[in-house]
Amino acid sequence: MGISKAVGVVGFAFFVASVNLKDSRIKLIPILLLVDSLIASLVAIASHPAVNYPLIFGKGYNGHFPLWSKILFFPFLFLVRVYVFIRRLKSREPIYNEISEGLYVGGWPSLKHHLPPGDPAVIDCTCELPRSSVVSGNAYLCLPTWDTRSPHVTQIETAVRWACKMRDQKKPIYVHCAFGHGRSVCVMCAILVSFGVAEDWKAAEKIVREKRPKIRMNALHRKHLEEWSKRRQM
Repeated sequence: MGISKAVGVVGFAFFVASVNLKDSRIKLIPILLLVDSLIASLVAIASHPAVNYPLIFGKGYNGHFPLWSKILFFPFLFLVRVYVFIRRLKSREPIYNEISEGLYVGGWPSLKHHLPPGDPAVIDCTCELPRSSVVSGNAYLCLPTWDTRSPHVTQIETAVRWACKMRDQKKPIYVHCAFGHGRSVCVMCAILVSFGVAEDWKAAEKIVREKRPKIRMNALHRKHLEEWSKRRQM
């Protein structure tokens, strides 16, 4: 189930609950459920492929959410972090893997030990998670992208050029999304091609999969990588 459908289902459930509790003695409960339903509906619309508007949360270039976003979207942003935490508890997969020398891909680094060694430059492919305090803002690139969606071709090219600059500064590079399976892998494939580690993005995907077997690039990731490859050859 895509994120828009999943959030839409949650929003509908909140709406039904608010209607069923409209005669409750505690009037605040149905009101809060109705508000949560409206917020979930907004997120569902913004994350739909036809709309695809990850900037709805206002995540800035520095990786932080503005105060209005933290207040308005608190239920969603809070639940996302809870979901990430619970899923990590159940997973035996490492937070990150080194794909090639100095190139790492993985999940959201909420703690210091979630970061690869060497004070890496970080490419953040999430729109729903903030830059945590353990990530320096001096070598940080934000590419806001919905979960299950793909960075745009222009975003991929931006990430590649930025990664080249970081390589010139002898810095390791960490590309992450929520779990290091889709969005971040897409960007890493392009970087591997640009660095000469892989001949094309298909070979790059195989290289990443060998190091991180649970990656799950979808058709949209591959489509954008193919478009990026064609533009690169022009």
